[in-house]
Amino acid sequence: MYHLYSETILNHTRHPSNWGILDPADLESEANYPLCGDHLHLTLRLDDHQRITAIGWYGDNCAISQASASMLGEKVLGKSLTEVRQIGRQDIFDMLGIPLPQNRVKCALLPLQVLTVALYGQAEWQKLESEEE
Repeated sequence: MYHLYSETILNHTRHPSNWGILDPADLESEANYPLCGDHLHLTLRLDDHQRITAIGWYGDNCAISQASASMLGEKVLGKSLTEVRQIGRQDIFDMLGIPLPQNRVKCALLPLQVLTVALYGQAEWQKLESEEE
């Protein structure tokens, strides 16, 4: 029998890391994935060396999107913007650790989209999205 949610995904959904909006925040972004009903709002703080010192997110999203946001937040905390720029779609899929049906791929990538737009702008996300399709 195929199970969509691994124990890791369920743990991140039940006990998400970095849950909540930062106030004040240096950067923020939000986006929706209307087909699933996902909405994600992400906030970030950076230090003088352009390292992510705090990340917070809030969303009404499915388990895949919540787990992805939680895991991505853990991955980028303390990293420089140069290091974060190297994170791509496959990193998200690897973190989730399960094969995703096509209708769940955008759910999983919503946190990466919101992070990319917050740090580098919408054009950078569109570039990343088109390169990896």
